[in-house]
Amino acid sequence: SELSRRVSIVMASRKRGLPRDNGEPDGPASKHVKPADKRHVAALILARGGSKGIPLKNIKMLAGVPLIGWVLRAALDSECFDSVWVSTDHDEIEKVAKAWGAKVHRRTPEVSRDSSTSLETIQEFIRLNPEVDIVCNIQATSPCLHPRHLKEALDMIKKQSFDSVFSVVRRHQFRWQEVKKGSGEPTKPLNLDPSNRPRRQDWNGELCENGSFYITKRELIEKGVLQGGNKISYYEMLPEYSVDIDVDIDWPVAEQRVLRYGYFGRETPEVVRLTFCKVSGCLTEGRIFLSKSGEEMLSINTRDTTGIRMLQKEDVEVVLLTCSEDPVAQSMADQLKKRTGCDVIDVGEEPLDVLRPMVEKKKLQWKDVAYMGNDKPDVNCLNMAGLSAVPGDAPVVAINASKYTCHNVGGKGAMREFAEHILLQKQKAKSQMKQDRIDSSF
Repeated sequence: SELSRRVSIVMASRKRGLPRDNGEPDGPASKHVKPADKRHVAALILARGGSKGIPLKNIKMLAGVPLIGWVLRAALDSECFDSVWVSTDHDEIEKVAKAWGAKVHRRTPEVSRDSSTSLETIQEFIRLNPEVDIVCNIQATSPCLHPRHLKEALDMIKKQSFDSVFSVVRRHQFRWQEVKKGSGEPTKPLNLDPSNRPRRQDWNGELCENGSFYITKRELIEKGVLQGGNKISYYEMLPEYSVDIDVDIDWPVAEQRVLRYGYFGRETPEVVRLTFCKVSGCLTEGRIFLSKSGEEMLSINTRDTTGIRMLQKEDVEVVLLTCSEDPVAQSMADQLKKRTGCDVIDVGEEPLDVLRPMVEKKKLQWKDVAYMGNDKPDVNCLNMAGLSAVPGDAPVVAINASKYTCHNVGGKGAMREFAEHILLQKQKAKSQMKQDRIDSSF
């Protein structure tokens, strides 16, 4: 069923850096160290099933991961929460939340209406969970949130005694007073002097809420406020991490931002040196074309061959794989090699038996290898490879074994998409190494 497939994709996506000790669905959502002050700190993500724009947006796949998965991964890996919860009224969202290691607050119909506020839902949550002392309300539509953002903001509550802390971003936008259209009334500037208009570099800008999270003590929530108390403060996030899908950008642009600035887990991004790709079902769409004269032909998308060339240009060797069950691809090995510049080899029914000695001969480890397959025979290689992917139309058995599920289907750009993902991880690894060197110099 579509539900089973969706949850299977979630489980496969968890491999991208999510630790395996996040707790069972009905137990503690994380097995991390308790805060020194003994107060129970809960992360709470609100994820109602209704969405006016995108149906079930909160679990829609974004760059290979359910939207809500990005913030759940950051919350769990931050190691600063006693429990991590998703508040929802929808069965599918509940299944995805549990698959990612969160506990579920099944909200009542009274706080699940279109007119219900976030505060009402959070108040219901603390009424049902009296052990919770501090709530960090994390917005599901903020996929560029990182663990350090949460840790540093929560420290402001725990170590600096603030009562509430919320996330902001610095904006350099000049604001003008709104006037009724057609009224003829003049407008006026709200935050600048037009006669002395500052340059961007000479103006600090303004702090605006970015909605990523709101951390509040229980007693304030009970009084009906998320931002208040004797000591209230903000946590400033850089613009590149302040992505709000509801407000700022559409889905394709969000994916590009997340691929560049999102949090992919604790593991260092892999630097691939060798990529294996199955021809049937990955480079092709699984169809064979028959001519009137009886010739058999395959169709390969130019987007995918471009993806292969992109990898080769970055010194990533690409090897194409055929098998006995795909005699047409085998018979066209020479043409494939000529077209792509790749070696084409027959891997039989168990690709790993053929590829393992090849990897060893090249003196590589499997973390240096990327693999793209599309069915049950590829499972072992999908599990072994540092980076692995399947087309969007792959069966569940392959999705469960892969680390990345493409949006594109086989023969229609899936290889190009995976190539971009491989190169992005390589870029991330270089950036991380550079940052590590900078940090070590202090």
